[in-house]
Amino acid sequence: MQVIDTHAHVAPRRYKEAIASNGAWHGLDYVVGELHRPDGFNKELEVRLAEMDEAGIDRQLVTPSVGFYQYDKDVDFAVTVARECNEDIAEMVDDNPDRFSGLATLPMQDVNEAISELTRAVTELGLKGAIINDHVNGRTYDEPEFLPFFKAAESLGAVLEFHQGGGGVSGIGTVVGPRIHRYSLPNGIGNLADRTITFAALVFGGVMDACPDLKVLLAHGGGYTAYGIGRLDKIAGAFEGSYPDGPLTAPFVQPDEQYKLTRAPSTYLGQFNYDCITYDGDALRFLIDRVGVDRVMLGTDYPAPMLLIDSVNWINGLAQLTEDEKQAILRGNPSTLLGL
Repeated sequence: MQVIDTHAHVAPRRYKEAIASNGAWHGLDYVVGELHRPDGFNKELEVRLAEMDEAGIDRQLVTPSVGFYQYDKDVDFAVTVARECNEDIAEMVDDNPDRFSGLATLPMQDVNEAISELTRAVTELGLKGAIINDHVNGRTYDEPEFLPFFKAAESLGAVLEFHQGGGGVSGIGTVVGPRIHRYSLPNGIGNLADRTITFAALVFGGVMDACPDLKVLLAHGGGYTAYGIGRLDKIAGAFEGSYPDGPLTAPFVQPDEQYKLTRAPSTYLGQFNYDCITYDGDALRFLIDRVGVDRVMLGTDYPAPMLLIDSVNWINGLAQLTEDEKQAILRGNPSTLLGL
């Protein structure tokens, strides 16, 4: 069974070729694909494969760089960018079927177009699902307009990886950016905060009830979700009244039209999947204890600056994990998620 990295990015080949030849691709510059980062997204395929071998990684689940979300642009433009990115990812997978699986990018500002491209990506291009931002131009996924998308993803058996757009990429930053942009905190704190909001939106908005078999992968260890779940249980009313023998009794009055949970948010932790990018053995141990070891898998964020360095050796060297847990994280769980 292969060691599989479920969190890896790539700048599409045709984009890099266009940047090299004329400085732009569909009007997008080198920053969108993060080609300005030294020793990063401009790597050639041979270098990527060699670095995978050196790290002990057999397969990457690759996604287009998150700058290609393009949710804030015209729909037709976003569709064109998504289709070409996804075709590029599919070619990469087809040329190296033993080393790569792929996720698509989608024009999420138009739900029908997003469903159409996800369907094409999975059924025609052979990709495993899609990577999407934690919001669509400020709209979170509890909004009813997105439910048909999640139902379609569930029906397709598609993996949905939630990953922030990042500051300065396609104009989409994390929730921390407007408060403080110094010290790289929109990444250091914001990525994790955004992921926690996504978990809460999907749970409190009823998406996980409506789509119980949805395959969700929360990047960066699911953010603060596992560590703040007690507060979400409190706000949902799990510690008031007679729950679990009786209904949830929220401590604050909720609007009548708002979706009503019937069980505590903590009971949904095991419906999500999480990568292991915590950078800290004790934090990873806590995550496993809260969500279940079968829901945690290897991720590295390759080749971004926040790369989990020497990830396989890091996992194998953690005294906090048993040997069976290490093998589940490195091999079994990602293989199961991807249907390999």
